[in-house]
Amino acid sequence: MDLVIRPVEPGEYDTLGEITAQAYLQDGLLDFGESDEYLGELKDVAKRAAAAEVLVAVDNGRLLGGVTFVPSGGPMADIARPGEAEIRMLAVARSARGRGAGEALVRACVDRARAEGCVRIVLSTQRTMHSAHRIYERMGFVRTPDRDWNPIPHLSDITLLTYELTL
Repeated sequence: MDLVIRPVEPGEYDTLGEITAQAYLQDGLLDFGESDEYLGELKDVAKRAAAAEVLVAVDNGRLLGGVTFVPSGGPMADIARPGEAEIRMLAVARSARGRGAGEALVRACVDRARAEGCVRIVLSTQRTMHSAHRIYERMGFVRTPDRDWNPIPHLSDITLLTYELTL
């Protein structure tokens, strides 16, 4: 496998948006399925790329997945504090899983956070994202229950778990 991690190109926005949306839909991660408001955010790679760094994993010209890296103080940050970078919307196409693309994308984010002089990198994840949890824990991320949060406060059962890696 010739896995390459690089910034997304504008011509790939639609493909990555579809990969991300399908990953969330197929894994049952959107509480309201096709009508979930967040689906539009997942598909809108152009919006993310304008506000953060969107990285993709490519193997022999085939897009496998992507992640949004939010630098310290970036406008797309959900939980990052000063000096922290944030990872968002990590997704790998179902057909490409188990080949190291997810971990390679997270490693690229960690490298970027270090290069920027961040003290930590943080992320939010759903309780059911067990494969992602395994990647994070294998890479040294630790749970930070005191930072868990709910993006839709009027729905009490949508609490996101948080992890951090001290750099």
